[in-house]
Amino acid sequence: MHEPPVFAFTEAALFWVAFVWAFLPEIRHSGIVAGAPSNTQDAGTLRLINIGSNVALLSAFIVSFLPWLVIPYPRIALSAGTGLLVVGSLLRRYCFRILGKYFTAAVTVSADQPVIDEDPYRWIRHPGYAAGFVVFFGIGLALGNWLSLIILLNFLDLADVETVLACLVSGKDGLALRASE
Repeated sequence: MHEPPVFAFTEAALFWVAFVWAFLPEIRHSGIVAGAPSNTQDAGTLRLINIGSNVALLSAFIVSFLPWLVIPYPRIALSAGTGLLVVGSLLRRYCFRILGKYFTAAVTVSADQPVIDEDPYRWIRHPGYAAGFVVFFGIGLALGNWLSLIILLNFLDLADVETVLACLVSGKDGLALRASE
């Protein structure tokens, strides 16, 4: 049995501090602890995302113990993964701040919601999702197993849910909405 870097090295303590630091605001923001209010636009996607991300994380942690597809240079993978976890979480927090009341855990859009096109939104359509990708990439890398990394990255195809809702609220079709960006 393979011992993943996040359990094998003393410097893994930094990973665990970063892991807790990264996910505490996510838990508070999404209402997982208090129970998020229901939302007709969301149509259950928040629950699906919460369950899916937990299943993906648990699966990735379990798979990381397998002796196959081990990432070479585990200390480097752990350090790089921890760094990506921190960078991704910082970008998520920045997105929380930029969007303010419009950053919601549930996938929703409102008619009065402005289109944000400054800072990271100038370059990336969904920087919050991109940040989540970086967080999960960092965790997968730190786990030291290519299969763990693949499991986490395959979970993250969520950006189109928001595009569909934006089309419904704006009355534009998906191609028109993307062309206007």
